[in-house]
Amino acid sequence: MSREKPRFIAVEGPIGVGKTSLAKRLAETFNYQSLLERGEENPFINRFYRDPRRYALHTQLYFLLQRSQQLSEHRRGDMFEQSLVADYLMDKDNLFAKLNLDSDEMDIYQKVYQHMTINSPVPDMVIYLQAPTGILLDRIKKRGVASERYIEREYLDKLNQAYTEFFHYYDKTKLMIVNSADIDLVGNDGHYRQLLDFIASTPSGTHYFNPGPSLL
Repeated sequence: MSREKPRFIAVEGPIGVGKTSLAKRLAETFNYQSLLERGEENPFINRFYRDPRRYALHTQLYFLLQRSQQLSEHRRGDMFEQSLVADYLMDKDNLFAKLNLDSDEMDIYQKVYQHMTINSPVPDMVIYLQAPTGILLDRIKKRGVASERYIEREYLDKLNQAYTEFFHYYDKTKLMIVNSADIDLVGNDGHYRQLLDFIASTPSGTHYFNPGPSLL
């Protein structure tokens, strides 16, 4: 049964899974505004990948403030009258914090987080892209972002597990889980059309997207 398109979609997943590329394509297809994380603007990101222990809190707080500012700007622009695709979910900020911060840093971070995320909007749908660590590493290498060459497999393994656990319990809104290991939602029009149909017909709850075998 056909349903109204969600007006606020968040695309999520670990580094290298393709969330920004999919968010851009969905925004273009639906004629929605896009809200994209600007990781290259974080002055600590290069130092974090080289020395995670030392720069974790700096990096995390910068991203938190950046995301909060983006959402605030959209809210001032009457966000609730806009249609939007974002390549991040505000709730997942805690996921990275728990992975990278020690207990004292986490106390500081939580105080800032609670203040900055009051009244943060909840998406109508979250699309969670999954892929094995080896595939993520291959994709990261192919896109050639300078700072990302320092990402270690062990860190990506932990991040992948953290995402799996986070979305296992996530129930704030409609959730679509997509194993992107063997599909190409940006370069393969058949896969993408099936995703659009799935978005339009998916009811509330958690659902798994698997393209038909004829299109694999």
